[in-house]
Amino acid sequence: MTGPEIMAAVVFGMSVFGTLFGLWKYLDGKLTTARRDTEKVGADLAAHKLHIAETYVTKAGMQEQTGQIMKAIEGVGSRLDGLNGRLDRLYEAQPRRTTRAQ
Repeated sequence: MTGPEIMAAVVFGMSVFGTLFGLWKYLDGKLTTARRDTEKVGADLAAHKLHIAETYVTKAGMQEQTGQIMKAIEGVGSRLDGLNGRLDRLYEAQPRRTTRAQ
């Protein structure tokens, strides 16, 4: 091999290496940026989960509240049943009026 051929092979090798190095740096920059964005989103998600846990009711709390509401509704229903019985007794106890035919 002559000097110019060696120089051409070295320049070709350096250009291939430079291209690969540039591509690697480009992808590394993109991945680093994506990693930072993902960490920020993860922190935002953790803050949102904390807000939800502090603000909204749990499943057990919801079941407890539902139980109390159902108990109150049953109480109202039983009072209505008692009221019907009282009204029935009121109308049954009234004496019948008789009319005389003249």
